[in-house]
Parts: sequence; C-alpha cells; structure tokens
Amino acid sequence: MVEFLTKETFKEKVFDYENNKEWKFEGDKPCLIDFYADWCQPCKMVAPILEELSEEYDGKLDIYKIDTEDQRELAGMFGIQSIPSLLFVPTDGQPQMAQGALPKDTFERAIKDVLKVEK
Repeated sequence: MVEFLTKETFKEKVFDYENNKEWKFEGDKPCLIDFYADWCQPCKMVAPILEELSEEYDGKLDIYKIDTEDQRELAGMFGIQSIPSLLFVPTDGQPQMAQGALPKDTFERAIKDVLKVEK
C-alpha cells in the first residue's frame, strides 16, 4: 500500500535531516518516493503503476508519496523543480532521482538496479 508522508513521518521513515548532516537512511527496507501534486496529469498516470508495484513488492519495498503543494519544505530540500520526481532510496548508498512519468518496466529496472530488490 502506498503511504503518504508528512515532514514528521519522513524524518522517522526516511531521513532525519534536522539531526543529521550526512545522509542516513532511517528505514529498514529500500523505498521509492513519489513527489507529486494533485493537479499534475503525468502524476495521475504514475499513481496506478505505483499502486501495482506496492502490491507486487509488498514486504520488500516501501512506496511513499509526498504532496509537493502540501509539503513544500520536503520538496524544497530535494530541489524538486518538476513533477513527478521519483526518489529511489536504497538501504545502503545514496538515493537517486528520476523525473517524469516513467513506464512500469523502467520502475522495475530501477528497483532491481538501484534498490537491489527482486520480485
């Protein structure tokens, strides 16, 4: 199930940027974060793909959504200029950003290559 994050839940589940200068992932499994807005048409195209992926990778991967209109501080911290922007966060290593409405097979490839998660 896709989960919506606020600043507080982001700090608990992804990165506590107020207490850490260096990147330190707080989660226990890799995650994918969708920076979106309700009015964004490409974001609406990505939403059902993310729902499918959350079911297919259940228990192996967390999928989060951040509303850039509501959570401006988080969007600003990641320098979000265009949406959808997708942040792939492995348990080890640096997160990687992708932009635009990606097709499902591209998500699956990035989940495998960046997040090291298999179905």
